[in-house]
Amino acid sequence: MPTPSLTWSHVAAWRLSQHHLLERADRKKLLNVVNRIGGVQAQVMSAAELALWARVEGLSSAEVQNALWQKRTLIKTWAMRGTLHLIAASELPLYVAARGAYPIHRTPSYYTYHGVTPAELEAIIDGLPKTLSDKPMTREQLADGLAKRARKPGLREALLSGWGALLKPSAFRGDICFGPSQGQNVTFVRPSEWARKQAAKWKPIEPPEAQKEIARLYLTAYGPATTDDFARWWGLEASQAKKTFRSLGDEIEAVEVEGWKAWVLASTLEQMKALKATRSLRRLVRLLPQFDAYVLGVARDCEPLLPKKFKARVYRPQGWVSAVVLVDGRMEGVWDYDQQRAGAVVIKVEMFALPSPAVKRGVQAEVRRLGNFLESEVELTFA
Repeated sequence: MPTPSLTWSHVAAWRLSQHHLLERADRKKLLNVVNRIGGVQAQVMSAAELALWARVEGLSSAEVQNALWQKRTLIKTWAMRGTLHLIAASELPLYVAARGAYPIHRTPSYYTYHGVTPAELEAIIDGLPKTLSDKPMTREQLADGLAKRARKPGLREALLSGWGALLKPSAFRGDICFGPSQGQNVTFVRPSEWARKQAAKWKPIEPPEAQKEIARLYLTAYGPATTDDFARWWGLEASQAKKTFRSLGDEIEAVEVEGWKAWVLASTLEQMKALKATRSLRRLVRLLPQFDAYVLGVARDCEPLLPKKFKARVYRPQGWVSAVVLVDGRMEGVWDYDQQRAGAVVIKVEMFALPSPAVKRGVQAEVRRLGNFLESEVELTFA
């Protein structure tokens, strides 16, 4: 039986639809959007809010903050790749269990680099859930409390140096997440106490099944994809990603996209083909912020969605990912904005090629939406 074939137009249309970029979601579906794309990267909080703005019609920053700190239906924590993400509180057990599907091996250099012994790290992991509650603690308060509980004064200095590396193992276990900031100080809480209404519904998930469910989620939102793509997105070794894909058995199917070989969920293949047939893309323009999930999910050597000569403009040194102008699912420019200059936000767009009138109109429409979100007058310049 021949390998099914797709075009890059199929792929773009499918990914746009799954990311709510083809048709934006209703504001009431905020959590659905977060779940659909596997969380929102949030080491830059303003970028996380803009990632949701790009996908949810009429969303305000206040609604995101409300979901995080009042309703507590969103949680900010370290997730895949050890990077800060916003994930739905209801889904935390899935992400925690999936992290446990493969053992973590820490080399001696890990302990040397972070200035702790294996016993001290275990003291942190054991002490965190006993120290935290639903009452936010600053990093300094947490370091003091842990050092006192473990009777290891040296832990305080280790916990206050660097940026959270020694807290990540506990985040992967579901024992710590961020609370609301107190001025310039971040705070931490225990998820099961902080999101108590959601925690009451949590059910344990076996790690192998959780990892399979994460792979299904990934292929639904980012497929077609290779095992290397999945390994990079989740933060696995290549062999672990291959093992996960093999565990899905006949749930996945090999496809060829204009010569590129990848995998899809078998249940989505016909939908991918039908979407291109029923919904043609005609200069659909979207502004995506820094570290956007759509951009993070694209293979680094995917020429049809990002020409190689412009790759360095998007995927920059030290893991920095630019805000992009998306046209029909392809990255065709980058953009940035300066907060409040002469009473307005100045948005600077740099297209990789001279934009057509239709693309210019699309950018202008996106900028108007952005002005509404930022609650500011906006000025658009094309570089």
